[in-house]
Amino acid sequence: MKFTLQVAAAALVLALAPACNNNANKVGAAPAPSTGAPAAAAPGGEAPPLKVAIDGSPVHGSSEALVTLVEFSDYQCPFCSRAHNTVKQLEQDYGAKLRVVMKQNPLSFHPNAKPAALAALAAGEQGKYWEMHDKLFANQQALSPDLYEKTATELGLDMAKFKADMESPKLQQIIDRDQAQAGKLGANGTPAFFINGRSLSGAQPIDRFKALIDTELGKAQAMVSGGVSPDQVYAKIMEKGVDAPPPPPARPAAPSAPAPAAVRKVDVPADAPARGAKEPLVTIVEWSDFQCPFCGRVVPTLKQIEDTYGKDVKVVFRNQPLPFHSNAKLAAEAAMAANEQGKFWQMHDKLFANQQALDRPNLEKYAQELELDVGKFKAALDSGKFKAAVEADSSAGTAVGANGTPTFFINGREFVGAQPFEAFKAVIDDELAKANKLVAAGTKRAEVYAKLMAEAAKAPPPSAAPEAPAPVQNIEVGTAPVKGPKTAPVTIVEWSDFQCPFCGRVVPTLNELEKQYEGKVRVAFKHQPLPFHQNAKPAAMASMAANEQGKFWQMHDKLFSNQQALDRDSLDRYAKEIGLDMGKYKAAMDSNKFDAQITADSNEGMKVGANGTPTFFINGRQVVGAQPIEAFKAVIDDELKKKK
Repeated sequence: MKFTLQVAAAALVLALAPACNNNANKVGAAPAPSTGAPAAAAPGGEAPPLKVAIDGSPVHGSSEALVTLVEFSDYQCPFCSRAHNTVKQLEQDYGAKLRVVMKQNPLSFHPNAKPAALAALAAGEQGKYWEMHDKLFANQQALSPDLYEKTATELGLDMAKFKADMESPKLQQIIDRDQAQAGKLGANGTPAFFINGRSLSGAQPIDRFKALIDTELGKAQAMVSGGVSPDQVYAKIMEKGVDAPPPPPARPAAPSAPAPAAVRKVDVPADAPARGAKEPLVTIVEWSDFQCPFCGRVVPTLKQIEDTYGKDVKVVFRNQPLPFHSNAKLAAEAAMAANEQGKFWQMHDKLFANQQALDRPNLEKYAQELELDVGKFKAALDSGKFKAAVEADSSAGTAVGANGTPTFFINGREFVGAQPFEAFKAVIDDELAKANKLVAAGTKRAEVYAKLMAEAAKAPPPSAAPEAPAPVQNIEVGTAPVKGPKTAPVTIVEWSDFQCPFCGRVVPTLNELEKQYEGKVRVAFKHQPLPFHQNAKPAAMASMAANEQGKFWQMHDKLFSNQQALDRDSLDRYAKEIGLDMGKYKAAMDSNKFDAQITADSNEGMKVGANGTPTFFINGRQVVGAQPIEAFKAVIDDELKKKK
């Protein structure tokens, strides 16, 4: 899982497109269109718009606006939060020409999304929908009944009515209606927009919104010139609309020839938890997180694989607790403590069956239910006995590119996400055929995996360069903090967020690149604090306050080493530890001295397409996400050849 917008494989809700999607874990799903015509065009003509009813939905703007933007949104979706800021800017830029209509599409894996939607609608019953709407996005990390009531009180609502409306079937019916409409329109992810009936999916750069709005504005102005009243423009457009987009092209349920995937040398530690065949022809190594919903979703699929291929397949489990899952690391240690007592898989199943209850008391309860030696189990957790093992798994996963969860390597072939059984089966069958040929040629079953890994180690690293080269952009370093010589032939400009786990994960990769290309590479840092990371902007401020005193990179390293502690007290402590002038530092923080520069960085990032973090431009060539070092090296080496 990455906070990126252009990486194809998505493992989490955040996962890898500019939208939260109920199918985000299905790596082979076609990406949502960024613009365009949702229905087939008649020969020689433009595709008709989609018919998007707006009656009974919250509206912000004039009925005479020539462009209507309908948004299907989810208050817990981080991409909706990002798009919320974009929509606000669009309203400022277009004024009375644009009206915004909100539709509720709380996704099933966001437990706080539906209550938040009910709170917004309940506020709307008293004329304060948009005020509540803004407050919910501003406090996305704190969505809870307490927040809804506190905000309702601040907005001066009648609290008895607010609470009654929250429980009202009427508001639930509105959500059901909106979600049914979203499904009909093909808006399965959030955010999804319809601009005068034209589809735009995801938290796209503002320029993409503007391109579509400007096109529709031109058409609408022509309609008005032709005699249509401004307040009838949308209705007239909808008269020509179609009810649903065309169905996607049919795809085979079980492809007979799986698309080739990257093959990596993936080691299997002798003490890694494993089950299945003792002498497997196919070894599946999984990097997983006990708090990740997609990891939980794939558990039944893996059991189906074991039932189907028991004599031929072995499954190996490795830990990859993601930093933004607060209980994942302790759960991983608990699983390894159970493994010490021979009950890893029993604990594995307990943890995935109880993903919402992974705190320490519950972990101890599960240990007791599994009849572990609870004293020994507690001692292992108290001492951090398995902390190093969990971190070693995580580092090994990062090294082979398992940056999201779940990520699998099937005989070394990368396979990302909670995909259906048929998708696994296609790859497993292909690998079985290869393995059987090796056995027929004399390789012992017990040596198949080692032989395959030896071959994988000889293979050239995967190239990051796409088949069609991405456009090279003119990225200015400007006043950004820089390390490396000015004369370096390769400049890497990074847009990053100190609270983003993937930004933290890529730091060792960048350090290694600096060592391997000493004197040939310089790195510039630009800020892109994402709105759903509440401590990211203060951390960015602290880094620039340190930069003012010549210690940006020392603070940079402190912040990424302590991503779970970026509150103001912690930031002040780091400033003191690296020897800053505390008076000057605190004055800069208290006055928001560097707010304008951070905002300018962020706006520039959005303009050039750095909508997710981390995003890099290597001599202007975009590389998105915490990719393996080989992906960076492929681009750097290519740029060095050009310089020669």
